Amino acid sequence: MDGSCDDGGVRQPVHSNTIAGWREWVALPQADIDWIKAKLDTGARSSALHAFGVREFERDGEAWVRFGVHPWQRTGADEVIMELPVHDRRSIRSSSGHTQRRYVVLMTIRLLGHDITAEVTLTNRDEMGFRMLIGRQALRQGSIVVDSGASFLGGRAPKPVRRRNRGRDVEA
Repeated sequence: MDGSCDDGGVRQPVHSNTIAGWREWVALPQADIDWIKAKLDTGARSSALHAFGVREFERDGEAWVRFGVHPWQRTGADEVIMELPVHDRRSIRSSSGHTQRRYVVLMTIRLLGHDITAEVTLTNRDEMGFRMLIGRQALRQGSIVVDSGASFLGGRAPKPVRRRNRGRDVEA
């Protein structure tokens, strides 16, 4: 077999895509964040992460950015401070039509067992339903296809994590 199948005389490639739901739990290994709920959005070109206190600085003659991440929705608990090289600066048009100049960093996103190095824009997503949005560039790189009718095909986070994400104490 040559990796393709014969369908009525037309050779069809065999795809090795991974199917994901429109929302999934992902990890950000560089930030030691094991769980952050993300929206997978094929309508968005780039990925975005909720970031606060974004400040540019110089390290060894290169532009870097320091920023904070709140991994849980609706709470500032368990904040993580990150420092990464600036990959780019771009004007991004939001879903509401507003254009915003954003820093772009390269981050590893662990999604459904795949480590994807993605271009991630830093922005305030406090008003959004998800702290992270994964766009089609990252999805394409990971050969991930989104089933818009499914959620959490990679599995749910443990119950204490889900409670924490909703702003409830683990002990409650």
